[in-house]
Amino acid sequence: MALALARTDEASLYIDGRWVATPRAVEVRHKWTGKLLGRVGLAEREHVEAAVAAAQRAARRPLDAYRRYVILRDAARMIEEQAEAFARLIAQEGGKPLKDARAEVERGIQTLTLSAEEAKRLHGETVPLDAAPGGAGRVGVALRVPVGVVAAIAPFNFPLNLVLHKVGPALAAGNAVVLKPATATPLTAVRLCEIFERAGLPAGFLNLVVGPGDPIGDWLVESPAVRLVTFTGSPAVGRRIQARAGLKKVVLELGNNSANIVHADADLPRAAELLARKAYGSAGQFCVSVQRIYVHRDVAGRFADLMAEAAARLKVGDPEDPETDVGPLISEAEARRVEAWIEEAVAGGARVLCGGRRTGALVEPTLLAGVRPDMKVVCQEVFGPVASIVPYDDFDEAVRLVNDSPYGLQAGVFTRDLALAWKAALEIECGGVIINDTSSFRADLMPYGGVKESGVGREGPRYAVEEMTEVRMVVFNLS
Repeated sequence: MALALARTDEASLYIDGRWVATPRAVEVRHKWTGKLLGRVGLAEREHVEAAVAAAQRAARRPLDAYRRYVILRDAARMIEEQAEAFARLIAQEGGKPLKDARAEVERGIQTLTLSAEEAKRLHGETVPLDAAPGGAGRVGVALRVPVGVVAAIAPFNFPLNLVLHKVGPALAAGNAVVLKPATATPLTAVRLCEIFERAGLPAGFLNLVVGPGDPIGDWLVESPAVRLVTFTGSPAVGRRIQARAGLKKVVLELGNNSANIVHADADLPRAAELLARKAYGSAGQFCVSVQRIYVHRDVAGRFADLMAEAAARLKVGDPEDPETDVGPLISEAEARRVEAWIEEAVAGGARVLCGGRRTGALVEPTLLAGVRPDMKVVCQEVFGPVASIVPYDDFDEAVRLVNDSPYGLQAGVFTRDLALAWKAALEIECGGVIINDTSSFRADLMPYGGVKESGVGREGPRYAVEEMTEVRMVVFNLS
């Protein structure tokens, strides 16, 4: 059945280079004012199938590396030209403070620029077949080839940069993409598709479908034409994807309850300021947001005072106010959940050092002490502006506490002792260990991903390109 075309000024699905109308739509509202920002079409199964088919056709007519580079480079430049408009949109539809939204746009430009460069660096290697018995007279070349169709399932918390961490490397590697952004923040993805269309990306290489993970995400994951699924989200959904993906490749960036160690020799004022900003910025809604803070007992009291003071200096409110540090959560339902976790901890004996109150979708920056390891605010991912301080007596104990978690994305360690820093780097069970900075640090060119329930595979354009390609062995018999 032919898909109905939409007017190009409608926020609709983007399939095979065309804007497609749908019978149903989702309303996207300003997370602070409630004002209607727009409506985006909701995909039906026919739209998902059409998007996958379009991507499959595109993948069979690959673009040369230089053309991929030019398209990605030009798209990055166009985003830069519209940087403020993108930042405003991210603040409006996601509730992210404008200063953080602007930083996200800058990072997104870097992610896309790095992806463009990787398009020119993709190469294979020769294999010395004559080094093996029976290999004489043969020449081997291991090529890196695109997997084909990539399903990119992105979260709400970084609606531009995390989308680009999937789309950029996938296109750089020569793949075609079906993108499913979060239903809560689809407008940024719509604008991004418009950018790629203007940058000259041929039809079918980027397709946009919008709708809930069940069933839209399931249809994508189960499609035999999709050869790789890249997903950022919760461990529960990650396990569901892995179970349904069969033999296709998956890259899963899942949850974390980010641990940070503050040793007795640390620069306490600096550590407190950094940890407060990364515990409460973006309302704590990112996977490496500071959550567990293990502080040497000798300095725990002073550090708690310093961090509570740093949290009190943060401005809470309207995300479009350039001075705001902490905006609303993505929904009032999520804010109520975070509030319930705080109340549960307090009922179990925890003390609120600052914050702890909710107004609508806003939760004040909250610092807890006296928590237990089995409390949700410690052992699960809060995904809200809540952090807890736990004292320790020796560094080995701190490392054990960090590792006492099903998660292992990133951890931060504050110490002036190089031997302890190396001990942490070697013994902490995480995909990243950040010395003298918080668990939240991420440069977009670095390999980023976790162990245990924090996921499989790595993001970062160079590393994602490796995930999104396969090795094809070519042997020439010259004898």
